[in-house]
Amino acid sequence: MAKIDASIQRLIDDMIDTMHAAGGVGLAAPQVGRPLRVIVIEEPLPEADPPRVEEKRVIVLINPQIVRRSGERQVTEGCLSVPGYWADITRSVKVIAKGLDREGREVRVRGEGLLAQALEHELDHINGVLYIDHLESLDQLVKIEPEQEEGPGLSDAARAGP
Repeated sequence: MAKIDASIQRLIDDMIDTMHAAGGVGLAAPQVGRPLRVIVIEEPLPEADPPRVEEKRVIVLINPQIVRRSGERQVTEGCLSVPGYWADITRSVKVIAKGLDREGREVRVRGEGLLAQALEHELDHINGVLYIDHLESLDQLVKIEPEQEEGPGLSDAARAGP
């Protein structure tokens, strides 16, 4: 991406709105029909003292890449691009990604747990990979029953497994 202009800023804002409307954890530009290397991820921040409504920050990465991974863990993952299903796959325990923020500054994001999972999931999208591509067989997909659809975290880069 040559320049972070007003059209990219609008795309980022639209992606954040779309992610919120869909109840997702993250979103990649190809999911909204834009063949660009842009991702957004919403991360919960630690609670303040005294406790108050949980705040969240949105991570924006332009031209992101993973520079380090460590560990492996089994997670249960779903995706806005494959609605109605989830599967158990292997993701890293910790991830470090780098890219540009929306102001064009180089940033590094260190993620563990759900954030590491979301970083890998969204970077997969911009590389043309879906979580189902990590499966040995589509028989490993589990259909979400209607009462499960409202379950915790069943969204893009869904939820950590048991």
